[in-house]
Amino acid sequence: MANFAGIEDQYADFDSAAILLQSIPYDGTSTWGKGADKGFTAFLNAAENMELYDIETDSEVYQKAIHIVPEISEDSSPEAMFEAVYSASKKYLETDKFLTSFGGEHSVSIGVIKAHYEKYENLTVLHLDAHADLRKSYMGTPYNHACALHDASKNTNLIQIGIRSMDACENEYLNREKCFFAEQIYGKTDWMQKTIDMMTDKVYITVDLDVFDPSIMPATGTPEPGGMLWNPVIQYLRQVFEQKEVVGFDLVELAPISGFKAPDFLAAKLYYKMLSYKFCL
Repeated sequence: MANFAGIEDQYADFDSAAILLQSIPYDGTSTWGKGADKGFTAFLNAAENMELYDIETDSEVYQKAIHIVPEISEDSSPEAMFEAVYSASKKYLETDKFLTSFGGEHSVSIGVIKAHYEKYENLTVLHLDAHADLRKSYMGTPYNHACALHDASKNTNLIQIGIRSMDACENEYLNREKCFFAEQIYGKTDWMQKTIDMMTDKVYITVDLDVFDPSIMPATGTPEPGGMLWNPVIQYLRQVFEQKEVVGFDLVELAPISGFKAPDFLAAKLYYKMLSYKFCL
């Protein structure tokens, strides 16, 4: 597999890498639009055409070295996928490198988040998404994309941003004081610091790309109108990285559209921007 963004081998070696990139191309439980299993390839292709100098932070974060670990290709069942992701994530966290993951659909995050909250006590999970993903079980399994944050809601300080779609059954598990619905925060900024004040010292971030409005991110399985736009999201994420210790993150649900490169590039740029905030602020 090619290096991330076509960087030289010296910046992609495991031993020297500060950053690990884990691909989990699982699309086994998505219920409408398919294609998230193709997301990582599209993401890498876009990254190869991205400028590696970040203007905002005056940095080239790739020089911290980004190593792509072997992909997790388990797809025999949602349970088997969860176990494979959880086991691999625990192993990589033992290296004390900064673990990042790329889906696949959102169920891949369950195992990654569990590995993180077992390593880091009193962990906050910051969840950016169009959907609440709080069902206890869906279609016969708790390892469904509709259940992606249920375990986190029980075991972490879960804060949800941009939500604009949910089922009535999820109200039982939703903490409305820590859920900031898209229509409530549209055009405002006061919510940003309010949410950060609710966070513990260590934060894990999971970003479902459908948190963005479909006008800029249509390449997802379930694009919901009324989403967030680029600048408010990165302005918010910068504040989180500045004020808290982000211990890991994942991006999920990129389902590429043939011949349409802009969403793939958004995903690549967001990933690189988040690394720049982590290491170069």
